[in-house]
Amino acid sequence: MARSLTLSLLIFTAAFRSDGSLAQIPPAIAAADEVTVATLHAEGAQIYECTAKSNGRPTWEFREPIATLLLDNKTVGRHYAGPTWELMDGSAVAGKAVANASGATANDIPWLKLDVVSRRGSGMLAAVTTAQRIHTRGGAIQGGCDQVGALVSVAYSADYVFLRTRSVQ
Repeated sequence: MARSLTLSLLIFTAAFRSDGSLAQIPPAIAAADEVTVATLHAEGAQIYECTAKSNGRPTWEFREPIATLLLDNKTVGRHYAGPTWELMDGSAVAGKAVANASGATANDIPWLKLDVVSRRGSGMLAAVTTAQRIHTRGGAIQGGCDQVGALVSVAYSADYVFLRTRSVQ
């Protein structure tokens, strides 16, 4: 019996890790009373720029994301500065980060909750009110910078969950 229970637990754990829809969303970025419109995978880079702080020390500052949005391994859109998500159906949303949760490692950018602040088009993203960035891998810059103006791109991947309020159709 104990062996059977252990095997069942291992199978459940493997399924839990491999199926993003079963992932636990940290309370800090949860979107209560909202329903999922779409979950898209992103592959791309986080771009950082070396800037001078008021104390004269150069430091890396996040500049913008550049990523391809995928659904079933097919390109369906792009993600870029704003932050903006734009789909081939003509719909697009821009968001503003309102909450975050740590990534799995120091190399992973944080998970985010973003409120939609603007939208255009009448496609899939037309009714989206919230976006979540989850399952991040990579994207965090490591080390210092010494040349103001230098740009660095750090590869990352993430899943973006687009949600709408229940009352919006």
